[in-house]
Amino acid sequence: MGSLQLQDFVAGLVGGIASVVVGHPLDTVKTRLQAGQGYGNTLKCFLTVYRNESVTGFFKGMSFPMATTGLYSSVVFGVFSSTQRFLGQLRHGDAAAAPSLADMTVASSVAGFVSVAIGTPVDLVKIRLQMQTQPYSKDVKLKPTAPGSPMYRGPIHCFWTILQKEGIAGIYRGTVAMLLRDVPGYCVYFIPYAVFCDWATPEGCISPSPFSVWLAGGVAGAISWGLCTPMDVVKSRLQADGVYLNQYKGTLDCILQSYQNEGLKVFFRGLTVNTVRGFPSSAAMFLGYELSLKAMKRGQTETNP
Repeated sequence: MGSLQLQDFVAGLVGGIASVVVGHPLDTVKTRLQAGQGYGNTLKCFLTVYRNESVTGFFKGMSFPMATTGLYSSVVFGVFSSTQRFLGQLRHGDAAAAPSLADMTVASSVAGFVSVAIGTPVDLVKIRLQMQTQPYSKDVKLKPTAPGSPMYRGPIHCFWTILQKEGIAGIYRGTVAMLLRDVPGYCVYFIPYAVFCDWATPEGCISPSPFSVWLAGGVAGAISWGLCTPMDVVKSRLQADGVYLNQYKGTLDCILQSYQNEGLKVFFRGLTVNTVRGFPSSAAMFLGYELSLKAMKRGQTETNP
């Protein structure tokens, strides 16, 4: 692997960690709204979590994404950049050629497809822990059946419990829904970022300023998460399912049951918090990525003048 490709993967790692720190509290609210019961609107959900679980309730399930989302984002950005360079070499004879809209669409789709292999287990564990509203206790003798009852001690215990009870298929519960969310989702993530970054960068500047990166990343995140909310609802419900009840047989069954029971509006649950969360978490993601990439390139230039 060349130094350019390695730098993209490392920069993606930094960006991923930054986005988790900034976005996880709102992600918890989003998950409760989409897969939980009785939370009402965003504000009511926020207040309910705070009253019942205090500030720590918003950070449930964060340790696993913190340890793995860096790797996840590293793969996404690394695959996206590597695919763009491959297409540039293939189509234009120059890996550094400015990518066309078609190139960015293909690179985004490939990144979304590959990311699901890592992202599905991470999201599954995160959602299971976020839906666990009561603390785990070793004194619990009987298997809890009420939603929110404690099932897992933490992310590792959650992962191994699912693996032992449901096998690999259980760990990859919600894969189809995640593919339907992430493949188009990364297209409306990377392409708007490039467009807004160009728009916010003054003419004559070689690279965008940190503010341009922050603004473009935030807008791209808000757009992407807003548009992906319907499939995000389905994915959250599928991954939260199977702990206390087995309500859904698959992606299509989840869509049909959700629609029949709650109408079309159910697919827009969490739209507001998804869009609001998308801005700061994606702004942090792209800012962490671009600044660390720039620092590594500068360090490489100083080392090899």
